[in-house]
Amino acid sequence: MENNTGRIPEKREKEFGIGTFIFLIILIGAIAYMASVMGIGPMFKTLLNTAYSVLIETVLYICAICVIMGAVSALLTEFGVVGLAQWLINPIMKPLYNMPGAASLGIVTTFLSDNPAILALSQDAKTRKYFKKYQTPALCNLGTAFGMGMIVCTFMLGLGTEFLPAVAAGLGGCVIGSIISTRLMQFFTKRHYVKEGVWEEMLEMEEFDSPAEPTENTSKSEEVKKKGLFSRVMDCLLEGGKLGWQICFATTPGVICICTLVMILTFGPGTGEDGVAAYTGAAYEGIEVLPKLGDLISPVTKVLFGFQDGSNIVVPITSLGAVGAAIGMIPQMITNGLVGANEIAVFTAMGMCWSGYLSTHVSMMDALGRRELIPSALISHTIAGLCAGVSAHYIFLLVG
Repeated sequence: MENNTGRIPEKREKEFGIGTFIFLIILIGAIAYMASVMGIGPMFKTLLNTAYSVLIETVLYICAICVIMGAVSALLTEFGVVGLAQWLINPIMKPLYNMPGAASLGIVTTFLSDNPAILALSQDAKTRKYFKKYQTPALCNLGTAFGMGMIVCTFMLGLGTEFLPAVAAGLGGCVIGSIISTRLMQFFTKRHYVKEGVWEEMLEMEEFDSPAEPTENTSKSEEVKKKGLFSRVMDCLLEGGKLGWQICFATTPGVICICTLVMILTFGPGTGEDGVAAYTGAAYEGIEVLPKLGDLISPVTKVLFGFQDGSNIVVPITSLGAVGAAIGMIPQMITNGLVGANEIAVFTAMGMCWSGYLSTHVSMMDALGRRELIPSALISHTIAGLCAGVSAHYIFLLVG
């Protein structure tokens, strides 16, 4: 059949199929269930309010972290700290993580801040040159394993000095989890690149240099040598901070979308005007699917983690989306007699190791340019977080 121009139109491929109808059934079913629990109006209001709250309270916080840590990372590389770490710590990092010593700076920066801080380090040319191409994606898992570590440990110690042994056991469990996560990620990465037929290429060292002409490189190098200390510091602060902002901008969609979903699946109704539980449309209300799942698997969690109560699983599950929200539940749980020192050890390990990785892992892998490895990164870190919790429980039984 010819069109008005006299040409035979090309046959278009079908743009929908059975997957389209399966998706619609799942989507409509999920919305219908949520609406039946929360009400249509409060459901959509909560969705938007939670997304807005995540943007203001979480994303902007991450942006500030990325800018600051980007500047710090630039300073560390400019003045040779990265090279020093590579020389000093490489003997330890290699056998434990199969990573260069420079990766240790990622542990430090994420422990002091949050997961995305590792991206500022990974995007720096002077740092990245120490890594083989297949090792770079594992930086996401390594950094996430220590995200918000300082905040989590300080919070737990603030609950009482009697929890010091528990926090120490939690740190030990977190280290074990980080090793498992990083090693597993490299295993999956190797398998992926072998399957793609590019493994030999992935064994090469990273090249992350600017494509400038040789003459321009030479002139820039001479210009750097002529710069004074103040100029070098200011350049690092500005350029590193700029890089950190770009990284934050790249991670924002994933943080908002995934964190909002996890929050709605985790939390329950709010409090109405009469003090009775009700859905008001406020941020962080939800349908409590994940806590209910925790009650179902409580016999298993008692063996693995030594949890006193089935509700204890809520803290690690919430850590999947936001560890800050997770640790905020703990004081009331202690007051209610649901949490003891063993639980603090497990919460510390799993809170640090997981540290909201469902909210940030996807966007971080995207920022690293490794979207195809997102499933591998998530699987590796899920297993590692569980191992961190189990390790913390049994370490605490030995030393607690």
